[in-house]
Amino acid sequence: MESASSTQRSPAEFLGSVIGRPVIVKLNSGIDYRGVLACLDGYMNVALEQTEEYVNGKLKNKYGDCFIRGNNVLYISPQRS
Repeated sequence: MESASSTQRSPAEFLGSVIGRPVIVKLNSGIDYRGVLACLDGYMNVALEQTEEYVNGKLKNKYGDCFIRGNNVLYISPQRS
């Protein structure tokens, strides 16, 4: 039986694996941004492409490119199809 630590990925490995893929970025304010993760840096500043903004689960705006300052990010999650 494998230990849990051998099957888990580090946060850096996870973030590297989702670059170029659809993600959900949840902000501390509760707003969700959904789009393709273009890049991020060590401060968790995030660049998204084809971005949609959701407030209370409802689509509010669509943006081409979106830049989110890292101190506002609560979490980044892969977007399920």
